[in-house]
Amino acid sequence: MDLTVVAYVIYLLISVALTIWVARTLSRNGRVFLADVLHGNEKLADAVNHLLVVGFYLVNLGFVTLYLKNADGVADARGLFDALSTKVGVVLLVLGGMHLANVYVLNKIRRRGMMEREQTPPVPPQGWTGPTPQGPWTAPATGR
Repeated sequence: MDLTVVAYVIYLLISVALTIWVARTLSRNGRVFLADVLHGNEKLADAVNHLLVVGFYLVNLGFVTLYLKNADGVADARGLFDALSTKVGVVLLVLGGMHLANVYVLNKIRRRGMMEREQTPPVPPQGWTGPTPQGPWTAPATGR
């Protein structure tokens, strides 16, 4: 068997396994974060979590398959390890970049939600107070 084909098979096995492991880890541990971002709405958090995992799989597995081709070919064992280390390293960087992008977007959503929660008063207003007859915007009375 050609070593290039062996490199392809090993690369696919490692890359797909890493993608599945990262997606499951992010899904399991990101659920709590999503529930906080979505104000405790567990059903919506589960749905968004599932959608994020599907998107994660599509993007990363698409990248893995597009990055499969090795232009130089593999001639010996050293070339096999060189090709695998480069390809798996790039896949790991892409997985890390996708993870950081997801966390960044979710953190922005979370911060927006926190700002909205801080802007609502803790108790509803009990009445209305009109303007005072003498304020800093009115001229002082002259006494006449």
